[in-house]
Amino acid sequence: MNNNLRDGIHLVSKFTLRKGWNAFLVWSSYQLAKRFKLAVHWGQPISMSIEPTTSCNLRCPQCPSGLRSFSRPTGMLQGDLFAKLVDEQKASLWYMTLYFQGEPYLNPEFLDMVAYASKNGIYTATSTNAHYLNPENARRTMESGLNRLIISIDGVDQDAYGKYRIGGSLQKVLDGTKNLIDARKAGKGDKLHIIWQFIVFAHNEGQLEEIKRLAKEYQVDELAIKTAQIYDYSDGSDLLPENEKYRRYTEMSAGFVIKNSLLNHCWRMWQSCVITWDGKVVPCCFDKDATHRLGDLKTQTFHSIWKSSEYQSFRKAVLGGRSNIDICKNCSEGTRIWES
Repeated sequence: MNNNLRDGIHLVSKFTLRKGWNAFLVWSSYQLAKRFKLAVHWGQPISMSIEPTTSCNLRCPQCPSGLRSFSRPTGMLQGDLFAKLVDEQKASLWYMTLYFQGEPYLNPEFLDMVAYASKNGIYTATSTNAHYLNPENARRTMESGLNRLIISIDGVDQDAYGKYRIGGSLQKVLDGTKNLIDARKAGKGDKLHIIWQFIVFAHNEGQLEEIKRLAKEYQVDELAIKTAQIYDYSDGSDLLPENEKYRRYTEMSAGFVIKNSLLNHCWRMWQSCVITWDGKVVPCCFDKDATHRLGDLKTQTFHSIWKSSEYQSFRKAVLGGRSNIDICKNCSEGTRIWES
């Protein structure tokens, strides 16, 4: 069976009438909001991201976890907080990403959380640097019911890989991928869709054909070619590739600007949200330091946060002008190029 078709079937298998009705409510209220610039909102999130940990074993130079530059606390998501969220949202929630910042596999409860969400009918996804995918963790990953796993691999040799994934080992990424494929072949689970994600930088843009060949050799289901996010991009960066196709930014007379148009509406604000390891609810994954905190799951229900005046005020601000919102200015919606 085609890999994408199989993944699509697994996503559709999570459908229920209640989830379908909720998705319609969210979509229809978003259409009204776009057209009339009113922050009308019906329904609950279709998807959400939750952060297993802010800790990471690598030192990637454009990542708050790698730079150890958070102003918010670092820590580990606790299973009871996670279970409370799943229990509250499982009837309407379709898709859950167990990732925001950090390396998920550093949380010892991570795969138990995946299994809990999966058992409650939620499609689950995460992203990893693959350094902890030993044979045992690969087997447990398959058995957890995880549906989608993005593996960061930004080079076909250690020199290119290590220039950005500082402190990382390409061989561990390759071995971890092989362990997953072996576990799947051994019948430990067939629901996992494995994606290699290759961020294009100046130092690896010449390796695009080789990474495609390597992806086929290692039998991953998809290869995602992604543009690099640069925080201080106005003056450019030596990380930016020469090929304009693989740049998130374009050079103008006044400096570099992001290619994406900042339309004054945002589907993410209607259908999803992000939750930090300690229960803070924030608008989206571009609020990496959780500066726009809209509620706290330790003292509030998710439903009360989602329908709160604070959340509605933020939606109104988005409709009024995203260029005035700091986290919107580097938005990368649509910056992956699916290759295989």
